[in-house]
This record gives sequence, C-alpha cells and structure tokens, in this order.
Amino acid sequence: MNAVNIRTETVADRDAVHTLLRTAFGGDGEAMLVQALHADGDVVLSLVAETEGTVCGHVLFSRLHVMNGDARFPAVALAPLAVSPALQRQGIAARLVEEAHQRLIDGGETLSVVLGEPAYYGRFGYRHEDATNFESDYQCEALQAVHWGNDAPSTGKLVYAPAFGGL
Repeated sequence: MNAVNIRTETVADRDAVHTLLRTAFGGDGEAMLVQALHADGDVVLSLVAETEGTVCGHVLFSRLHVMNGDARFPAVALAPLAVSPALQRQGIAARLVEEAHQRLIDGGETLSVVLGEPAYYGRFGYRHEDATNFESDYQCEALQAVHWGNDAPSTGKLVYAPAFGGL
C-alpha cells in the first residue's frame, strides 16, 4: 500500500467523500447525513485519508449535547467512519480515529459517543458500560462512550444534531 496521509477535510473533498460513503455503505444514508451535518454547521471535526491524491477514508465527529437537568454539556458523536472497500483492513480507519481523538482532546473535548460494533470501537476506548447511564433514542449494546478527563458528564440525555433525525 502507498503512503496514506491524514488531513482535515476541505470543501474540495466533499464530492469524493460523498462517493466514498456511498460505496463503503452501499447507499445514500451516511452521505446524506454528512451533507446535512455540514449544511447545519454541526461538524466539529472531519478528517480524510488520502493516498496518491485520492480520498480513501473519512471520519466525522459532530456536535452532541448532554442534557442533565438545566445543564447542557458539549460532547461529540462519531459518525460515520468509512474506508474504500479495496483498502479496508489495512489500519486506515484506526489511523483516522486515533488522529481525530488526539485533535479532539487537544481542542478540549471530554466525551465522545459512537453507535457501532463494540469489538471494533473498544480498541479506541469506547465502552457500552460508559454509555449505559445516558438516556438515548439509540440505547443498545452498540451505543458506546469514551471519556477524556474528569469533566465529562456520565449521565443525562444525549441530544444529537438534527441531521440524525433524518436517518
């Protein structure tokens, strides 16, 4: 495999990301979600992986809020994560998540949630046990959280960006 570069997504990448998401997921759902998150201004961090100038991977974290009584705490939601099918199982997705996590931590984020395969996301610190005390429309074994630091909320209602309502 050629060298893979991880960088911040630019507007010029949007069509390539859209195509990647449609290919990786076999439909329009995730691509439309990303488009809506961008349009609504709810993207906190969006990274692409590229090799030989071609986008081959993508991860996006959107703004999420944890409502606890009258208090509102910022957090992020990881969705989606995708790699070109021909390049999967080569560590590209892991590099995207690890780079994104470091940038989010450096930016002061304290909580991330994901709805995904526990065996996969567990390698990045996500645990269902850390999400069980959250009220969520998506509460199930696949709902996982990772806390960075002691300031992260551990209870409350997860309020996703409005774009998630269209799924």
